[in-house]
Amino acid sequence: MKSVGIIVEYNPFHNGHAYHAKMARELTGAQVVIAVMSGNFLQRGEPAIVDKWLRAEAALHNGVDLVVELPVPWSLQAADYFAKGGVMLLQALNCENLCFGTEGSADFDYQAFGRFAWEEQDRVDTAFQKITDQKMTYPQKMNQVYGELFPSLQLSGETPNHILGLTYAKENASYAHPMKLWSIQRQGAAYHDNELTQEFASATGIRQALQEGKAVSDWVPQETAVALGKQQVTWEALWPLLRYRILASRKSDLQNIYQMVEGLESRLLTAAQKEADFQGFLSQVKSKRYTWTRIQRLLCYTLLNITKEEMQKAWSEPGLRVLGYTPQGKAYLHQQKKALGLPLLSKIGQGTTMEQVLTKRSDQLYRLGDERVPEQNTGRFPQFVEFP
Repeated sequence: MKSVGIIVEYNPFHNGHAYHAKMARELTGAQVVIAVMSGNFLQRGEPAIVDKWLRAEAALHNGVDLVVELPVPWSLQAADYFAKGGVMLLQALNCENLCFGTEGSADFDYQAFGRFAWEEQDRVDTAFQKITDQKMTYPQKMNQVYGELFPSLQLSGETPNHILGLTYAKENASYAHPMKLWSIQRQGAAYHDNELTQEFASATGIRQALQEGKAVSDWVPQETAVALGKQQVTWEALWPLLRYRILASRKSDLQNIYQMVEGLESRLLTAAQKEADFQGFLSQVKSKRYTWTRIQRLLCYTLLNITKEEMQKAWSEPGLRVLGYTPQGKAYLHQQKKALGLPLLSKIGQGTTMEQVLTKRSDQLYRLGDERVPEQNTGRFPQFVEFP
C-alpha cells in the first residue's frame, strides 16, 4: 500500500488541514495518509486547545487514515527536534512520501536543500559559530548562515511552514532511504493571521475567535466544532498551576529544568512574584535574545517538571503510539507489522519507559486545564473510524 506522511498539530483541526490531507493523497497517489500528530503539548510551547484523541478523531473523519502520536520529548521542541521526531516515526512506519504545506516558492527544491544541509553540516556549524552577536536569536543566526551558504534560500519570520519544511528535508536526508518530499502552497490565511476572512482560516485565527466568543463553524469540520464544545484548554487556565510551581521552587530546582539557562530561573521567579496574569508574566520574562515560542516551551518544561536527564532518556526510547485508524490505516499497520522500525506502544498508563512516564505526567497535568478532559492514557486504545 502506497503511503504519504504528514507531520501535524491540528490546534484545532480545521478545513485547511482537510485540504492538506486531500492534496497529499492526490499528489502522491497514496492509498494511506499517515499523520504524525503532536500530543497534548505543542511545538510553540502551549497546550492543545482540545485533547489528542478528539483531534485524531476529527482527522480520521476528514481524510487521514492513521494517526500516530508525536510525544512530548519531540512535540515540545524547536523545529530541528520536532522534525527529527516526526521524520523518525514516519521512517519507522516505512512511509514512502512526506507532504507539507509551505509559504515558500512553489518551485523550491526541498530534496536538494536537504541533501546540502545534511552533507554540509560541518560548514553550517562553523558558519554558525562565527556569529558572535549575542542579541540574535537562533532562527536569525540560521537565516544568516543559510543565506550565505545556500543563496536560493529565503527565510523570514512570516514563513514558519517553509522553515519546518527545511528541517524535515534535512532530517529526511540523513536516512539511507529518504522519503520523497512534496510541498503544497499554503492556501487562505497566513499562519499568524487572526482574521476569519479567507476560505481557509489559520488555527491562530480560530483560537483567537474562540477566545472572543465568536462562532468558527464555517472554518472547521463538524467533528472539531463538537470537540470545541466539549473542552478548551488554554495557557490562561494552566497559569495558576505554573505560577504556583515557580513560586514553590528553589532556584536550584528550577536550574535543573530542561533548557533553563543563563539565569532564566531568576527571571521566572521575579516575574511570577509581580504578575498576576499569564500575558503580563510572559512579557516580563521575554527578552530580545529569546523568541516567544522559546520562552513558552521553557514554561511548559517548568510546568511539567521535565529535567534535562529525563528528556535525554526519553530520546533514547522512542516508540509508536497509535491514536486511531480507518480500515485503510488498519490494513497498512497489519501489512507493516513485522517490518516496523520501532515498537508499538500499548497500555501506556502502565508503561515503564521514560517516554511513557513523560507522556503520562504531561497528560495528567494537561487535564487540569479543563475538568471536562477525560483520562488520556490508561484504558485508552486506538480509535477505529469506519465509513459507510
